[in-house]
Amino acid sequence: MHIHIVFAFLTTTLISVVLSSPAGLDSSDYNQVILGSSSIARPYQYVDGELPPTNDTEGWIDPRLNGGRLLDFTTKRLGEPLNVIISSLSDPFILSETGLHIYAKSIGFSEECLGLHYGHLHEADLGDGLGRKQEHFLARQHYFPIGGTCWESVRGGHHFRAWRQNGTLANSGAWFIGASKEQDSSKNHKIDEDGYNLGRDYVVDRAVSGSRSNGVWWKAEVEWREGLLQRGRSGVNHAISQDGRVAILTVHRL
Repeated sequence: MHIHIVFAFLTTTLISVVLSSPAGLDSSDYNQVILGSSSIARPYQYVDGELPPTNDTEGWIDPRLNGGRLLDFTTKRLGEPLNVIISSLSDPFILSETGLHIYAKSIGFSEECLGLHYGHLHEADLGDGLGRKQEHFLARQHYFPIGGTCWESVRGGHHFRAWRQNGTLANSGAWFIGASKEQDSSKNHKIDEDGYNLGRDYVVDRAVSGSRSNGVWWKAEVEWREGLLQRGRSGVNHAISQDGRVAILTVHRL
């Protein structure tokens, strides 16, 4: 009888210590103890080295809070990084689909060649309750003055896909963008080596430098975030490594 009492006491104490000390847990323990709670729908399964979702965001919501992720889906398992977020603190015009199209043109992008889509449609789960949804917009680098996006389809260059976070679970209105740099058509538009980082930086550089469309000047502020994407190539399409940094852009009308 004494043995059973001691065992019950030790078991209760151990459970109490585990639940009161999440900082000491490794990633697998964190999934089981914290994310195993029934109060969280579709818990995100962390990989080694990845940080848990963050609540300290303004103008966007971490998709992982509701089972989404910062990789889109190009296959059932692999995806490309959503490495730019246009915050909903941006000018309201930018947050509309028409506004994003016009803004994209101001920073050197445009619709696909002849309005025709080439290649696979990507999906993304932004944790907004709408599950995996197809890209709202695919923009390609616009070569001026000759060729436009048709030349990009042949020669390769920069492009991005965009999804709006607008479901009932996370109705931030922010745009989540997967930017990359691809090779020419002879190489089947494969992403360049370091193409995810290069594509992101191209968008950010042009946005921060300032741009003009339809007589309106735009300029963005950038905040860099780490921990939203795992650094490296794990789960990334084409096994191309990326640095894990996500650029949060807030675009202002001047």
